[in-house]
Amino acid sequence: MGMWIGRNRKARVTYGFDEIALVPGNVTINPDEVDTGFGIPTREGGEIGLKIPILASAMDGVADVRFCATMGRLGGLGVINLEGVQTRYENPAEVLEQVVNAGKGQATSLIQKLYAEPIKEELIGRRIEELKRAGVLAAVSSIPQKAERYGALAQEAGVDVFVVQSTVSTVRHVSSRYRSLDLAAFCRDMKAPVLIGNTVTYGVTLELMECGVAGILVGVGPGAACTSRGVLGLGVPQVTATVDCAAARDYHFKRTGRFVPIITDGGMSKGGDVCKALACGADAVMVGSAFARAREAPGRGNHWGMATPHANLPRGTRIRVGISGTLEQILFGPAEVDDGSQNLVGAVRTCMGSVGAEDIRRFQETEIIIAPSIKTEGKLFQTVQNVGMGLR
Repeated sequence: MGMWIGRNRKARVTYGFDEIALVPGNVTINPDEVDTGFGIPTREGGEIGLKIPILASAMDGVADVRFCATMGRLGGLGVINLEGVQTRYENPAEVLEQVVNAGKGQATSLIQKLYAEPIKEELIGRRIEELKRAGVLAAVSSIPQKAERYGALAQEAGVDVFVVQSTVSTVRHVSSRYRSLDLAAFCRDMKAPVLIGNTVTYGVTLELMECGVAGILVGVGPGAACTSRGVLGLGVPQVTATVDCAAARDYHFKRTGRFVPIITDGGMSKGGDVCKALACGADAVMVGSAFARAREAPGRGNHWGMATPHANLPRGTRIRVGISGTLEQILFGPAEVDDGSQNLVGAVRTCMGSVGAEDIRRFQETEIIIAPSIKTEGKLFQTVQNVGMGLR
């Protein structure tokens, strides 16, 4: 499998969202009658149910308590970054104001400086308590090196979902400088479901699932504000990554009887991208830049990656995405723009109806074709006028 790229070296051909299309089904369903629900499995054998299969990324320009409260009331799940400004500053709004107003050339260095402020552990519990008071699920994120400490604090505060997230996640991490996270033990000790990411390969997905995780985030470097692929040359296009990890999920379920959902994370700014991710095997998606455009987002139309503050090797940048509408508009419409960035759930429902899928599991059986011209065929006027699918 693969193509020769030189003497004695082969490379696999992989695919991203713009290179495939979904084929309409033989039967269609009323979009109002499809089930878009998603569940995060719990230790007790139940699940935390969400009305829509969409999570908001744990990025400071996207998620704070206010945003997550609105996201929760709309049926999704927002995640707060425990190593961002929400836990470093009593009043994160003042810090975000500095980031928003920084000049283009100063943004990254300012972010590095602001994120050098030590984390105040008492703010971890406070943010979770604020979410609980708002009547929504409390979900937070930490890197593996801090997961044990912050996980214990979050558990004490009543966290509902804990996310362990890094650029690349593996079970077998080697380091002589610090103690690696024992993921299996961590999952056993946590009462709340543990999601982990990110990964893009079949083998690692299997190993992570065997540790007892409740879900896996798929994607290395596809985010709008992420520069990992340029800085590190690292990543797999999201269609191939999702298909490979979904195959591992299915094999794990067949072998153990335990279903561990996968969540495609990053690279989706339009409804069509979300539809393709789900059809390729994702059980849910995690979205960043599309939600950074919400009126409720703390970045006020600005978005930056989780690795942007890295002291020595930033792998993200601040980008201006603008404000397009409320979070409810972005999720449910009515859409006031023609580029697919609003009414994401409506797009999923309509696509599911068009392929004849009554729920997400059936949606994952959709026929997929390689179609690199799918976004340009017949769209000359849109391209020339820079509207709709011709937006640049």
